[in-house]
Amino acid sequence: MKIRVALVSALLALSGCGTLGKGGGPDISITNPPASPPSGAKVATTIISAMAGGLVGGSIGSGLNETEKRKALEAEYKALEYTASGQKVTWKSDSSAHSGEVVAAQPYRVGSQDCRQYTHTVFTGTAGQTARGTACRNTDGSWTPLT
Repeated sequence: MKIRVALVSALLALSGCGTLGKGGGPDISITNPPASPPSGAKVATTIISAMAGGLVGGSIGSGLNETEKRKALEAEYKALEYTASGQKVTWKSDSSAHSGEVVAAQPYRVGSQDCRQYTHTVFTGTAGQTARGTACRNTDGSWTPLT
């Protein structure tokens, strides 16, 4: 019984250290998101512009005005940069019933870049449209969606 408990404990301890990559493929490993942002902080324009429209730049954002798209992009950035896996980052329009939520998956490393898959759901009234994507973090702190 003691051996079984020790084995399970050792496996659990090592499971967070392992890489997902197999020989011959890219080196992929799980990483942790950075510390949380200062409360109420606005995301810099240069970081938002590096996101090239993010997921909201596609069809799910077609009914949003520029201010709403900015809020949606800020939510995407905050989810990718600061939020633990599975936690929602929400945004809401000041002038309409439009809103959204972004959920990022567990960060992982490909080579020297941290990447995350994420979803963005935009609500226009009661209906919601969801888009899925992957983005990788640049050395300057911006995120570039993969196409």
